[in-house]
Amino acid sequence: MSRKPEILAVVGPTACGKTRRAVQIAEALDGEVISGDSRQVYRGMDIGTGKDLCEYGNVKYHLIDIADAGDKYNLHRFLTDFHSSKKQIESKGKFPVLCGGTGMYVEAALSGLVMPEVGRNESLRVSLAEKSLEELTEILENYKTLHNTTDVDTRERALRAIEIQQYYAEHPEEAENADRGTARPLRSLVIGLDIPRDERREKISTRLDARLKEGMIDEIRSLITGGVKPEDLIYYGLEYKFVTLHVIGQLSYQEMRRQLEIAIHQFAKRQMTWWRGMEKRGIPIHWLPYDMDDGKFIERIGELILQCQK
Repeated sequence: MSRKPEILAVVGPTACGKTRRAVQIAEALDGEVISGDSRQVYRGMDIGTGKDLCEYGNVKYHLIDIADAGDKYNLHRFLTDFHSSKKQIESKGKFPVLCGGTGMYVEAALSGLVMPEVGRNESLRVSLAEKSLEELTEILENYKTLHNTTDVDTRERALRAIEIQQYYAEHPEEAENADRGTARPLRSLVIGLDIPRDERREKISTRLDARLKEGMIDEIRSLITGGVKPEDLIYYGLEYKFVTLHVIGQLSYQEMRRQLEIAIHQFAKRQMTWWRGMEKRGIPIHWLPYDMDDGKFIERIGELILQCQK
């Protein structure tokens, strides 16, 4: 007999209303929301990341405004913070609701991954100091199969990847929890918000204009004035990349808006590709219409929870 899910997640492409639905579910289940968004962690980056804090009402949220703008938050830190927040919520007898558009973060959390803190291995780095990127790539391939090239974009990335793999080789018990194939997945119920492509595109464009009018350019100008380097903002991509390029004079307003709109549409497509891939990798998603009546939506969530317990 199945047991009640230990966490519920709300996923979907940008502009489909994930925050509002996650808050509705949290209210219905006496829960709290954990953000699974890689950019909402940054303080001062409010309009561009769409925090929409007013939507939470009395529902407590986690993993928003926990890092300084300009910082390089990553998957390891997210998983550490996620597990800490989940335990904190459960200790109060509340139910955790994960809300996010960053597929890598959400899937890693639901897969039960726990990544250990791996420090610098100075002796290893010294031994590899004269190696080329090609040689480092070959060494890394002896540790694991490279499914993508992000680990070997630069020498520093390759060195860090080898450092981590060497740590795992020396600590196999920790490597198990960092490998999705051996980690214990959470008992999760994942709700996907299904929005037709044309409606998604319209909402993205409308929301972009609203954010620009709301002061997104001034927000980014203020961050730069406050000491955040333009290149650090560009690193975050999307709104922060193109608006920053406009603020520093490299793009006109019209060209900034045009390129940004295209980039957000492409991002939404990549999100959907991730969610479909997540389903193929063994995490089922129950897709519900994004504009479903509120009452029927919560009623359907209750039915799905009961089905999990049968």
